[in-house]
Amino acid sequence: MKNDKKWYAIYTKPRWEKKVNQLLTEKGIDTYCPLNKVSRQWSDRVKVVHEPLFKSYVFTRISPEEMTNVRMTSGVLNFVYWNSKPAVVKDKEIELIKRFLDEYDNVELEEIEIKPSQKVIIKRGVFMEKEAEVIKVLNNKAVVSINSLGYRIVAQVKKSNLEVVRKQGTGW
Repeated sequence: MKNDKKWYAIYTKPRWEKKVNQLLTEKGIDTYCPLNKVSRQWSDRVKVVHEPLFKSYVFTRISPEEMTNVRMTSGVLNFVYWNSKPAVVKDKEIELIKRFLDEYDNVELEEIEIKPSQKVIIKRGVFMEKEAEVIKVLNNKAVVSINSLGYRIVAQVKKSNLEVVRKQGTGW
């Protein structure tokens, strides 16, 4: 039988990440709650605490048949969706997060800023997977230019539907 289990991101109630991770583990479901080692200063001491890296998110490795069991777990609100389906997280992404957190403490998440003249990939819509150039940024949207069929098409796209193209050899 082939292994049809994939990683999915699930959305939890606020501050329920560790509890949901525990409840799913007790059900025999493979889970991962990335924990960040953070130093906290108290008046009398410094203490290292483990906080979820992604607030209200836990990853679970399941087959499609197990989705209902996950959804019925206390503290789980739903799966994270992409294109009307539960979003699959690549194995290598989970492994990268694990290795990174093993090596570093006090990790902070920062949103990648989209700026004019950057190359981006459109992640949703009719131009999905097409490369574009950002012309200008407007709040939660960006005006992008796409070259297609000998024309330059200019459109407004939600920033959440864009992914910055990483420069070769830089890792960014």
